[in-house]
Amino acid sequence: MRQLCLALSVATLACSAPSLQPELAQAEAHERAGRHDDALAAYLRAGERCGEVSDLRRRYETCRSAYLGRAELLNRIGRRDQAAEEYEKIPTILPDHANASAEALYRGGRLFLELGKDERGYTLLWRSVTNYPDEEFAGDALKIIIRDGRKRNPKQLHDELAKLGPALSETGIADNLLYHMADIAENELAEPALALGHYDLIAERYSKGGLVDDALWHGARLSRLAGDAAGAVKRLRTLQSTREIAFGTGSYLSIWHDDGQLELGRVLRDDLKDLRRAARVFRNLPKRYPDSILHDDARFEEAETWARLGDSARACRALDRLRAKHPDSKYELARAPTLRQKLGCSTAANDPK
Repeated sequence: MRQLCLALSVATLACSAPSLQPELAQAEAHERAGRHDDALAAYLRAGERCGEVSDLRRRYETCRSAYLGRAELLNRIGRRDQAAEEYEKIPTILPDHANASAEALYRGGRLFLELGKDERGYTLLWRSVTNYPDEEFAGDALKIIIRDGRKRNPKQLHDELAKLGPALSETGIADNLLYHMADIAENELAEPALALGHYDLIAERYSKGGLVDDALWHGARLSRLAGDAAGAVKRLRTLQSTREIAFGTGSYLSIWHDDGQLELGRVLRDDLKDLRRAARVFRNLPKRYPDSILHDDARFEEAETWARLGDSARACRALDRLRAKHPDSKYELARAPTLRQKLGCSTAANDPK
């Protein structure tokens, strides 16, 4: 008996694992063959029987595939009104399936919008956000709400998001709400101070979230625009500290890390007149971010900074590194020759290290 089981498992799954529910397999086979009515009927039977699957994980996946698969097929074959209604029912049918429910509400809401049924569509999208805020599809639903609301009434949209904030403050979508509020406050409401407050809340409350680097970058930008150079430096230094966390956990480097290093040098030099520290910041950028595309920017900024300090030797060495490492850089082709001439640098390249 065991030998028979092992032989069969070569063609299917291991005997110890639950097999794919027959009705679901039939639905997928009918769909591939273009027998759409048969596929819809099989998806329906699979949904009705998915609770019989003993393995919990398989049961979840089978139920999800059955109900979402049926709605998706209806949409693909042009029965869009029925598809939207099928999506709408799924959270009621699968109340314990958060991910499937969030996806169904998102897809159903989007489909109702495409059909011109705006009120019904936005009702589903908001339910995805408020009922399943820790699911990825809630974030997708929020993006649609934001895109439309910004065109209609950005002030009302901002205020509605603010009302949701306290109830969703401990959920996965909380930093997304604040980020959208900040973006709206700056660009539609022309209230940069309000936007800065939202960005700072992200950095303070959700420092482990995926939007903290963006919030620190934009917060530093708004601080500098407001004349608060020290505040910009503080935020940019915090942004650099998230780089250390990223390296330590082996996760990621934000697109803002090297930009933040370059901007930190500029704020130190141009706003706070701390030229020596700025020069070190510029010098360190290629070492800290070896894959950055900003190496030539940093090397030219370093040269300019030493030149302002009256240290021609260090400025010329920085220009030598620029020429050796980036002979086709926009700086090397335009501004560097003028600075070399002004400083009296040697025309021969020195040691670029």
